[in-house]
Amino acid sequence: MSYSIGEVVKKTGLSVHTLRYYEKEGLLPFVQKNKSGMRAYSDMDLQWLTMIECLKDSGLQIKEIRQYIDWYREGDSTLQQRLKLFRSRCEAVEKEMKRLTVVLNKIHFKELLYEEAVKQGSLDAADKNPKLLRLKKKLFESPDDFDKVTG
Repeated sequence: MSYSIGEVVKKTGLSVHTLRYYEKEGLLPFVQKNKSGMRAYSDMDLQWLTMIECLKDSGLQIKEIRQYIDWYREGDSTLQQRLKLFRSRCEAVEKEMKRLTVVLNKIHFKELLYEEAVKQGSLDAADKNPKLLRLKKKLFESPDDFDKVTG
């Protein structure tokens, strides 16, 4: 199937400017033009756009994404490089997820604290709640254990 740039914008949520920028940066080397000279995006191009956005979300910069696309175009001789890239992205995303889990746990703690404060009518009273004191201690001593304590 073939899609116009407007249809791709609707399907992906990306702007026309972003699509043209990606093309200018060499991230969409497979996009064909129709007889009228208009871009004609394929289903494969849409898959590439999804992967480009995924790689961007994982922290890769445009030049690194371009390198991945170049490796892809070079074929099987670059499988090792592509594997290494995705392993490093997995590690980076997992590390960020752990960091965000700690952040989320602290926010959940504050949510619980203020729920208790609303129930008690006082933040001071909520601060003396034994369960919340244990949670607070656990959260600041070992943030990864928060779910075990609240579970």
